[in-house]
Amino acid sequence: MNKIPLLDEMKPSQIVEELDKYIIGQKQAKRTIAVAIRNRTRRKRLPDEIRDEVSPKNMILIGPTGCGKTELARRISKLSNAPFIKVEATKFTEVGYVGRDVESMVRDLMGISMQMVTKEMSESHKEEVEKKVEERLLDLLLPLNNVSTTEISSSSIAESSKATREKFRQMLKDGKFEEKEVEIAVNNKANIGIEMVGATSMDDLQNAMNSLGSIFQQPKKRTCSIKRARDLLREEETQKMVDPDKAKDEAKERVEQMGIIFIDEVDKIASSEGQRNGQDVSREGVQRDILPIVEGTQVSTKWGIIDTTHILFIASGAFHVSKPSDLIPELQGRFPLRVELEELTADDFERILVEPKNAITMQYHELLKTEGVDIEFDREAIRRISEIAYEVNATNENIGARRLYTVMEKLLEELSFSADECSGQTITITKEYVDQRLSDVVQDQDLSRFIL
Repeated sequence: MNKIPLLDEMKPSQIVEELDKYIIGQKQAKRTIAVAIRNRTRRKRLPDEIRDEVSPKNMILIGPTGCGKTELARRISKLSNAPFIKVEATKFTEVGYVGRDVESMVRDLMGISMQMVTKEMSESHKEEVEKKVEERLLDLLLPLNNVSTTEISSSSIAESSKATREKFRQMLKDGKFEEKEVEIAVNNKANIGIEMVGATSMDDLQNAMNSLGSIFQQPKKRTCSIKRARDLLREEETQKMVDPDKAKDEAKERVEQMGIIFIDEVDKIASSEGQRNGQDVSREGVQRDILPIVEGTQVSTKWGIIDTTHILFIASGAFHVSKPSDLIPELQGRFPLRVELEELTADDFERILVEPKNAITMQYHELLKTEGVDIEFDREAIRRISEIAYEVNATNENIGARRLYTVMEKLLEELSFSADECSGQTITITKEYVDQRLSDVVQDQDLSRFIL
C-alpha cells in the first residue's frame, strides 16, 4: 500500500490526483486549490525578507449546491497535515446580530493544531510510553512487587517474585487480564498556561476555571478493568512525555504559516441588492467582523496571540439569490481568486456512482453484504439511475449529487427492508428493476411540487 505524502510535500498534480479519487469533475477548482496550497510550501522556502511580503491567495468557490464545494474542503482536510477547520458563516448570525464571536474560528483552528502536534509527539514516544504503562499495570496486578528486593530477607523469594512478574507480563501481553478489575489513582490535573486566565471568550474562561479547579484536586481512586486502566495510564504517561511549551510553539507556527480556514455558506451573509432590512444589517455586520480576520489581525487564544495574516481562507457559496458582488467591497478584495464550479450532468452522476473510492454503489454493496446479500449493478442500470437523478434535479429543486442518495435509497428500499430474508443470494440490479422501482418518482415529479 502506497503511503500518501504530506500535503505540503505534494506537487499540484499530485494534489489534483488525490482529489480525483473522490470528486468527479471540477477540474478548474481542483487546480486552483492545488496551486494555492503549493504556493504556501513555496513561500516557506523563501528568504525571511521576502516571505512576509507574500500573502496567501484566498479564494471563493461559486457553484450550485451538491456540486462538490464542501467535499473539496473535506478531502483537503483529510489530506492535510496542516491545521484545517471548516466553519459555517451562518453560525455567526444565529444569536442577535453577530451570534458567536467570529474570532472563535481561529481559536478552534489553534485547538486542532494543538491536537495534531500532541498526537505526533505522542507517536514519537509510543514505545517508551507502552513500556511504562506495562510496568504500572504489573504493579497493579502484583502489589507485593513494589517492595524492593533489598527489603526481602530471602534471595530465593526475590527470584520467585521476579519469575512471577515475568509470567504475569507474558499473560498481560496475551490479553488474559483484560477484564480483571484493579484499583488505580487517576490524576485529573490538566496542563494549563497563565495565558488561559486572559482568555477572551466565554468558552475559554470556562475551561480556565475548570483547569484551575483541577490543580487542587487530589488523585481519585477508581476501580476499572485492565483494558480501561491501560488507556488511562497511557494518556497520563503520554502527557508526561509531551513538552507542552514545545507543542504550543510548534502548533502556533503551523497555524500562522500553514493554517487553512474554509468558510462555507458565505452567500448567506451577503446582502441582497436593493434590500435594506434588519436581516441585511446583521449580515453586513458579520462580513465586517470577518474582514479583519481575513485581512490579518492578532487573535488572543489560551495558547497565546495568533497572527492570521498568512492563514489561507477558502470561502464557498451557491449564490442562488445573492451574487459575490453583494459582499462588501473590502471583503471581496480579500478573496482575489474566484472559481466557478460546473453544474453536474447525467454523465457526471454516472461516474459518481462507480468511480470514487467511496462510490455510492460500493457503499450499498458493503452494507447489504453484512446481511449476506450480494448485490451487483449492471452498466445499463447505473446509466438509468443517473438519468433519473438528473431529470428530477432538472424539474424540481436542483440539489446536485445529493439527489443520487435520494434515488438510491428509494431504489433499494424494499431490498434493504427484507435483506435478512435474502441471505446467501446474489441480486443483480438491472435497468428493468430500476424502471420498475423508480417509475413513480419520474411520473409524479410534477405533482410532488405541490405536496408539503
